[in-house]
Amino acid sequence: MSELRSKPRHRRGRTALVVGVPLALTAAGTLAYGSTDLGMLGQASAAQAAAPAWVAAAATTLTVAQDGSGQYRTVQAAVNAVPANNASRVVIAVKPGTYRELVKVPSSKPHVTIQGTGGSRKDTTIVYNNASGTPKPGGGTYGTSGSATVAVEADDFQARNLTISNDFDEKANQGIKDQQAVALRTAADRVFLDGIIVSGDQDTLLLDTAGKGRLGRVYVGNSYVIGNVDFIFGRATAVVDKSVITLKKRWNGTSAGYVTAPSTAANRKGILIANSTVNGDVSAGSFYLGRPWHAGGDASLDPQTTVRNTNLSSAIKSTPWTDMSGFSWKDDRFAEYGNYGAGAGPASSDRPQLSDAQAANQEVGDWLEGWTPSAS
Repeated sequence: MSELRSKPRHRRGRTALVVGVPLALTAAGTLAYGSTDLGMLGQASAAQAAAPAWVAAAATTLTVAQDGSGQYRTVQAAVNAVPANNASRVVIAVKPGTYRELVKVPSSKPHVTIQGTGGSRKDTTIVYNNASGTPKPGGGTYGTSGSATVAVEADDFQARNLTISNDFDEKANQGIKDQQAVALRTAADRVFLDGIIVSGDQDTLLLDTAGKGRLGRVYVGNSYVIGNVDFIFGRATAVVDKSVITLKKRWNGTSAGYVTAPSTAANRKGILIANSTVNGDVSAGSFYLGRPWHAGGDASLDPQTTVRNTNLSSAIKSTPWTDMSGFSWKDDRFAEYGNYGAGAGPASSDRPQLSDAQAANQEVGDWLEGWTPSAS
């Protein structure tokens, strides 16, 4: 995992949401931050200082500890204890440790925060190893969405200061055909992922919605997302901001992959990567920024990825977009703006760039549509 460098950003049109800018991952696994316009949003101390008194008073905390020193020994047990249709924030405070379990936050339990209590996001890990093709005990297989270590179907969910991982071993399971293995799946609106690590290989982070016609906004800030094939994907209106996207070699040591695979509805915004860094210990020119996922062969979809004001390493191909399953990326919405680094390149028919006027309407705030993510 490597550094994010500060760089002046274009500020045209509406002002983008400005949060703490991670400059480097420290030895302890925490991020060092640069100066910001709004302070360090995503830092608990700043968020608490800014929060109205009634927010703190309304929050309920449930503690999880493997050693029995908390109220619950598993994260799922704490989720189960959250009352249905709760109207105020419930914080599930998870003490350091590795929790090998599956966690599901159902749609009936909004306003849940899962938060690691260690000094580093590496101290608390939720991990499992299902893949799409893993046989289920009752028959059949899990499928891609069902493989998720953590599945979030509740609105107003937050996660911070922890790692969510899928450690399915592709090399040891070559007999399993479908090796997509999701670490985190969201299918909800107003999801705030703050200061976390999401780690896997293929299909690491599935950002979905509760239905094709439903809005699902996700903000990923000050975080790390690690993978190799389509590892940020889905139909949500999703922002990955001020984060590090780490490219990973395949199980056999080769370098080849795709960062995004949006499956956006025609009337929605898709995936926005902004003010971030894309890098990793992989070969130069081996990764695409994305390809269009027309889920189920649905031609009515209009997949979208915009990558802007982001440091691209030499791992990114000079033609960074490609086709998928018979659908041409040129028929959908793929573009860059203001990127820099060894993997950036000039505008061409194979590398579309937004104009300043277009970029003014593709800021972080445009994606969030009136929602301001904040710790609560």
